[in-house]
Amino acid sequence: MLPVLADVYAAAQVIAGVADRTPLVPSPYMTGVSGHEFLLKLENMQPIGAFKLRGALNAVAGVKDAAGVTCCSTGNHGRGVAYAARARGMRAVICMSELVPQAKVDGIRALGAEVRIIGRSQDAAQAEVERLVAEEGLTEISPFDDPWVIAGQGTIGLEIMAARPDVETLLVPLSGGGLAAGVALAAKTIKPSLRVIGISMDRGAAMYESMRAGHPVEVEELPSLADSLGGGIGLANRLSYPMCRDLLDDVILVSEEEIYHAMQVLYYEDRIVAEGACVVGLAAVLSGKVKVSGPTATIITGRNLDMAMFTRIMSGQDVILGDKIIEGKSYGA
Repeated sequence: MLPVLADVYAAAQVIAGVADRTPLVPSPYMTGVSGHEFLLKLENMQPIGAFKLRGALNAVAGVKDAAGVTCCSTGNHGRGVAYAARARGMRAVICMSELVPQAKVDGIRALGAEVRIIGRSQDAAQAEVERLVAEEGLTEISPFDDPWVIAGQGTIGLEIMAARPDVETLLVPLSGGGLAAGVALAAKTIKPSLRVIGISMDRGAAMYESMRAGHPVEVEELPSLADSLGGGIGLANRLSYPMCRDLLDDVILVSEEEIYHAMQVLYYEDRIVAEGACVVGLAAVLSGKVKVSGPTATIITGRNLDMAMFTRIMSGQDVILGDKIIEGKSYGA
């Protein structure tokens, strides 16, 4: 069944004191660019450095008498599941593709989880998850297509609306849709006039392509500065696809060059270290692809990035993403 607002409030009780109440702060620079107050929800301040802890805590709390938990992840969800499982003394096996940055793999291992690198796509990693469920009795915690995960992520929407009920637009990073579905469910149930826009990169945006097609589709996964937004949504998607389809007011794509610039803006103007996936909302406004008409908020989803890559971007150097080269540019030049 699709989660409802009561499930989000219940999740808020589960995560209370561990993964709740991150800061919501103004960005003077983005306020000046957009012409309206622009707010940043700092989920990069979570104990694991990413919002995914909310949904993972809520979902793992509901697992009873299992041999352990497993999931497919581009990094942050795996870290969240590993953290939640360790807190309960449970085995956790995280399956990932070869495209996941080593920094994220190392972070998961540091939390005591087993990591299995399988193939070059989320589909290949997902096949290993399904084997672990069938043969070893582990319980799968989907990164997005799970009612408890969606409800957990939705607590971000509760917090934003409680702090700033006057917000008119939410710009939400969009991947498999767990975050966007949960936030839109909570925030738009509270304030139906609210505009919620999903933002993704223009290289392998699975939810965007699925919404265009009218059903879940597969996409080619490509290296991206917004690597956390990579991966498919699952052809048998039951929850996050229909919720995003019905609740999002629009979906916008931004380029790697626009993400590169937005990462620089967030660092140099707001002094925030964050992943490329975090800044797609800023990139959409900076590029003129989204126009806002009142108080606006976006979610700074995580800080678990390759610092060598981050340093290259901040110093204006070229970045190579597979067969694509992003030409560097010093900030303010």
